Amino acid sequence: MATEARPFHLVVLGASGFTGQFVAQEVAREQVVPEQGPRLPWAVAGRSREKLQRVLERAALKLGRPTLPSEVGIIICDITNPASLDEMAKQAAVVLNCVGPYRFYGEPVVKACIENGTSCIDICGEPQFLELMYWKYHEKAAEKGSYIIGSSGFDSIPADLGVIYTGNKMNGTLTAVESFLTLHSGPEGLCIHDGTWKSAVYGFGDQSNLKKLRNESNLKPVPIVGSKLKRRWPISYCRELNSYSIPFLGSDVSVVRRTQRYLLENLEQSPVQYAAYMTVGGITSVIKLMFAGLFFLFFVKFGIGRQLLIKFPWLFSFGYFSKQGPTQKQIDASSFTLTFFGQGYSQGFSPEKNKPNMRICTQRLAMWPPP
Repeated sequence: MATEARPFHLVVLGASGFTGQFVAQEVAREQVVPEQGPRLPWAVAGRSREKLQRVLERAALKLGRPTLPSEVGIIICDITNPASLDEMAKQAAVVLNCVGPYRFYGEPVVKACIENGTSCIDICGEPQFLELMYWKYHEKAAEKGSYIIGSSGFDSIPADLGVIYTGNKMNGTLTAVESFLTLHSGPEGLCIHDGTWKSAVYGFGDQSNLKKLRNESNLKPVPIVGSKLKRRWPISYCRELNSYSIPFLGSDVSVVRRTQRYLLENLEQSPVQYAAYMTVGGITSVIKLMFAGLFFLFFVKFGIGRQLLIKFPWLFSFGYFSKQGPTQKQIDASSFTLTFFGQGYSQGFSPEKNKPNMRICTQRLAMWPPP
């Protein structure tokens, strides 16, 4: 999409934030690979030129590219200033938006990109924001030729593509999938930045509006093919993985369901039921998680409770979330496995009134930093 009138193919918005700095670093890393062809002109954007400059300097040091800061553009803009967002969008073919929580800061970016014919990609894991943006801006984005692609990171590319991959590997009709996320950490343990924690707090605190949004959409239910996938208990045991599990509360289910609806309505593909879970280990982890969950569910119902959860993430999450986020050593030693258990029917075997006669297991392992 980049033209002579648009100096940058990519703009990383929020590059000085915790997540944005890593996105900027990965964009820079991709520009180093010789076989990728000529480098794409790109820029970083945010409120502080000094902070953006430091991000580029750190990336240059890590990648061994001292000339990097002089090769990347810097755009000053502010989420609260629509005019500055318009100016940023006019300079880019694609904006990579790393500014969250998206329920508070995402819509102005989406709006600016659509109005200026720019595409926008984010790493949102908030179902309410993703679904609201679709209903508010889908038609206008189509008119402008803009692509607004949400949840293009950990939430929910592994889940969405994993279900499709599992279906492609099955010599028959896939009708249901359960996925299990397992996080792996190194000697220094696991820690997650509190940006994810904030999104969860605000999301649970506003569940009624998400239900209202879905009811007002008046979508016809996606038909169930074959046996209905049974929901597991809030805490269940997965024998195949030898671990207890809980429902995964990110945007995976929302994204996968929307994809399955699209494949059914536009490509006439048989829809797949989907449920997402996360392994938590043994009984000690279960007990710890139960206490954290009870505290969370109680406090998230009240305004003052949500303020406490936001202010003290480390305390209420039993150390899993912090305002500082993981150290570089923790990041380098971390990885995750996503395991998919699918069921369905062999070719020529009718799903009607019959139990599934085929099962399949696929797995995805991802590590940081990427190879």
